[in-house]
Amino acid sequence: MDTTQLKTFCAAFAGAQVREAGPPANILVYSIGGKTFAYFKTSEPERWRFSFKASPERFLELTDIPGIRPARWRGRHRWVTVVDVRTLPDAWLGELVEWSYRYALGSLSRVRQAALTGQPPTKRVSVPPRARR
Repeated sequence: MDTTQLKTFCAAFAGAQVREAGPPANILVYSIGGKTFAYFKTSEPERWRFSFKASPERFLELTDIPGIRPARWRGRHRWVTVVDVRTLPDAWLGELVEWSYRYALGSLSRVRQAALTGQPPTKRVSVPPRARR
């Protein structure tokens, strides 16, 4: 997947918003409900480097791969930066970005999720007292 395809992929998620943050950040941000799930760097020398949030297990796995490193400023929060997205298999990269999207979406209230995605809010399942142990 190249950068153009990846931009289209990120923008296609339900409720995804795209905005460009100018200087000094110089990033193209993909978010849902104000929660960022991915971004591209748009200025040199890091132009088109791609960053997204990873699960704790995947963060360690990803940062061991050449060309993937903890994201500047956000690495401590399990964000990774991919230097060249063409080096990763399309399906795997899609899966990683989708996890980041779902993580950002999950941090919103159920009502807000429903409003952004067009899906009805899910009901919480009450657990009987005995099962809570």
